[in-house]
Amino acid sequence: MVFRFFPLALASSPFRKRSAGWLAGLSFLLSLSAQAQTLSLKPFKDELFAYPAALSSGDDGAYTVLDYREMRDINQRDEVPEKRVHAQYTDTGVRRVQQDLMLRTDAGDVRHVAVGKTEGASIIVLSLHGQGGSRKQGVDDFTFGGNFNRLKNLMAGNGGLYLSPDFSDFGDKGAAQVAALIDHYAGASPGARIFVACGSMGGSLCWKLAARKDTGARISGLLLLGSLWDESFFTSPAFKRRVPVFFGQGSHDVVFPVTNQEAFFRSIRSKSKAYPARFVRFETGTHGTPIRMTDWRGTLNWMLSKAP
Repeated sequence: MVFRFFPLALASSPFRKRSAGWLAGLSFLLSLSAQAQTLSLKPFKDELFAYPAALSSGDDGAYTVLDYREMRDINQRDEVPEKRVHAQYTDTGVRRVQQDLMLRTDAGDVRHVAVGKTEGASIIVLSLHGQGGSRKQGVDDFTFGGNFNRLKNLMAGNGGLYLSPDFSDFGDKGAAQVAALIDHYAGASPGARIFVACGSMGGSLCWKLAARKDTGARISGLLLLGSLWDESFFTSPAFKRRVPVFFGQGSHDVVFPVTNQEAFFRSIRSKSKAYPARFVRFETGTHGTPIRMTDWRGTLNWMLSKAP
């Protein structure tokens, strides 16, 4: 939207000055609102990261079973299976806007990697690692089929910010540290929608953030990737706001059984009519499959369209 100011015409009347100022302010706010509602991530290597064929679907399209195959989706995709993806899946130029930082908070120092705009971001995505992981895992360009590199490029290419932090544990202290990180960057980007992706045990932090008064009222979506469930979500501020939730799970996950997560997904939908939740089951996939295979752009664009 272009604003045009006419100081000579308005100078003759204080009332006109106040009216014009009020209208300009209202137009600006409406413009920001429209931008937030219509934000959609531009493509980045979509053809390479497209989902494989769907085997089945249900729950009015909210539940999908995909044809995951290790031979095709790991061995053919990776130059060195599970260690280095083929070059066409990545663009490492994004490292130019990547920083390894430290934030001092009341909950403790939070080491984190930031990719993209640390101020004035349109969207913020955090990736919380699982047991034995670190902030470095979430910015590794070559593992997990290059999927973290894609997320980095999506954020950098769309005026967003990607954060991959360390934290002390998967309990209240770790949640407080992540909450402090969110508070800091949300303050620097007050118009940004905030999404938290949690892998494996990191899911414990996703549910704790949803339950907190501060982050539960601020986050715009949760992604649970090969992760766990928590019934306390139903009483959380995030649930009451109808924050969209995405589940990605391998059917052969021996750490967190797919049947338990599927049951929790259906509980969410049954407790609130048409609750914005999606479940993608990667048939024959294992514990780390959702981190490798989740379509970041498609999922985040869906969440942007549903975020409160």
